Amino acid sequence: MKITGYELFTVQPRWLFLKIETDEGIVGWGEPVIEGKAATVKAAVDEMMTYLIGKDPLRIEDHWNVMYRGAFYRGGAILMSAIAGIDQALWDIKGKYYNAPVYQLLGGACRDSIKVYSWIGGDRPSDTARAAKECVERGFQAVKMNGTEELQYIDSYDKIDRVLENVAAVREAVGRNIGIGIDFHGRVHKPMAKVLARALEEFNPMFIEEPVLPENNEALKEIASLTSIPIATGERMFSRWDFKPLLQGGYVDIIQPDLSHAGGITECKKIISMAEAYDVAAAPHCPLGPIALAACLQVDATAHNAFIQEQSLGIHYNQGSDLLDYLKDPTVFDYENGYVKIPQGPGLGIEVNEEFVRKMAKEGHQWQNPVWRHRDGSVAEW
Repeated sequence: MKITGYELFTVQPRWLFLKIETDEGIVGWGEPVIEGKAATVKAAVDEMMTYLIGKDPLRIEDHWNVMYRGAFYRGGAILMSAIAGIDQALWDIKGKYYNAPVYQLLGGACRDSIKVYSWIGGDRPSDTARAAKECVERGFQAVKMNGTEELQYIDSYDKIDRVLENVAAVREAVGRNIGIGIDFHGRVHKPMAKVLARALEEFNPMFIEEPVLPENNEALKEIASLTSIPIATGERMFSRWDFKPLLQGGYVDIIQPDLSHAGGITECKKIISMAEAYDVAAAPHCPLGPIALAACLQVDATAHNAFIQEQSLGIHYNQGSDLLDYLKDPTVFDYENGYVKIPQGPGLGIEVNEEFVRKMAKEGHQWQNPVWRHRDGSVAEW
């Protein structure tokens, strides 16, 4: 079997899909994208696919190493996202070739389903508590919210008070036993992150996420000393080499590699296994489309330390089209009592609605991150 061609589809709301074709008629789908840089990742995929045309798609480990090690300059958000989407598509082909879900080719499942959480907003809180209550009424047992608006390095305590009031309202709305993930989103610098980490303890969060930007991960040592709340990070880390010092430092409780950013199935399986050796949990990052989610679930099935999965259904970014719109059978992602079953179909376990993909690709998108500024005019972290 040989790779004969590929196509890339820029589709709403902010995604990029990849289809790889073979001479045996088997096709694989991947989702290589950086939110806000879809065109840049697309160019990187085009460059990498020149090597893969004519190659055997089943030699995934070798192809991964060529795409990564064959470049003198390697790693980073763009290149690793391009590798990730290609890797997902190659695993999809391999699973279909052997008529087995990817998880079977990775050693088999250690679970039948995994808990999922739902996004409830929080950027500019107004009805976050109501959204949380609605999620619980739909069966979710965990939610995640943005904890704060933009914060300066040193900021006023009225902003801290607003964060606490918002989280308190969510906790009151959902009760004691629902997990609440509080995402700092890298918006908070170390001085205020220390304040928040201690102040939020009374609400028993499931975790605090990205309390500081990953380039400031050394600050986690001090933050961890101030709180018993589990600390999560990793969505903006892109390889096992990025995660190595984080795990060695011992100041993270949950890693969140993104299977569309951190080298795909091949690399994230290794990252999550590394974390297990440090008694660290995994909650893969995935505010993306159905291909990315399917890839996550295949790895979740095999990872003993995976405990919850992010998913984007109904997330505020999904304007124009949503997670299930691109699937022929959306029931593959049916959520029941806050859990989703591991897809059992061959490959990634989903069937992409190619007709709808092509229709939406004609519209495309140019999604960009919003730019926030502080009152003094300086750029704020978003």
